[in-house]
Amino acid sequence: MIPAAFTYKKAGSVDEALSLLAEHGDDAKLLAGGHSLLPLMKLRLAVPEVLIDLGGLRELSYVREEGDEVRIGALTRHHDLEHSELLQQQVPLLAHAAGTIGDPQVRHRGTIGGSLVHGDPASDLPAVALALDAVLVAQGPSGTREIPATEFFTDFFETALGEDELLVEVRVKKAPQQGWDFQKFTKRAIDWAVVGVAVAGQRVALVNMGPTPMRARGVEEALASGASPAEAAERAAEDTSPPDQAGASAEYREHLAKVLVRRALENAANRGA
Repeated sequence: MIPAAFTYKKAGSVDEALSLLAEHGDDAKLLAGGHSLLPLMKLRLAVPEVLIDLGGLRELSYVREEGDEVRIGALTRHHDLEHSELLQQQVPLLAHAAGTIGDPQVRHRGTIGGSLVHGDPASDLPAVALALDAVLVAQGPSGTREIPATEFFTDFFETALGEDELLVEVRVKKAPQQGWDFQKFTKRAIDWAVVGVAVAGQRVALVNMGPTPMRARGVEEALASGASPAEAAERAAEDTSPPDQAGASAEYREHLAKVLVRRALENAANRGA
């Protein structure tokens, strides 16, 4: 499939990217790693008139400490997350999950910001951001604002990011001793997860169990009341609405969520012991 014709603009700075966004409005799309947007363009599901390439903004590619936080530039690639010694030591869930995304080619091109802004409920990193209680930093014409991950994913492929804003940073708390785990079931390694689970302490988030990435609130409530991992996992499908498709029915996904949540909670308990 060949995308529809578009005008290509390469941003040389964050300010220039914001200026181009303001100039072209709804007609423009931002291009980071391209592994989410370009397939949609090839299928003509996204037909932007202007493509603003952020790939040259190296100022948005970093992983660094700031007090009790680790701050990650929005254009940091999955490969760099996976191999960051700082993340491996302080936020191991994120480093581990990034290393399970797609294949090496995807991990060398895809970015954390692109994955989050795309808002795909079947993506891995949105659920990881929810489990980590991450804070997302958006920059727009009026300056920057912080958006909790729990308020970022608003609907199917929709986020709280304004049309004139750019995601510039992701902030997560250091938690080297916290129990964690990431589980997902895929038909092939490069496929989207049929169902996935991210656990950080007693926070649990689900992949592909509804129109948005979501926290498993029933599981979290059960854990807070002293339930065992197996007991808490029985509530994994509460308040979810998983897709019902030929390859994986909603009932199957609900069962899978319970199995994966139990495994993730048990592994997290062992890591946090």
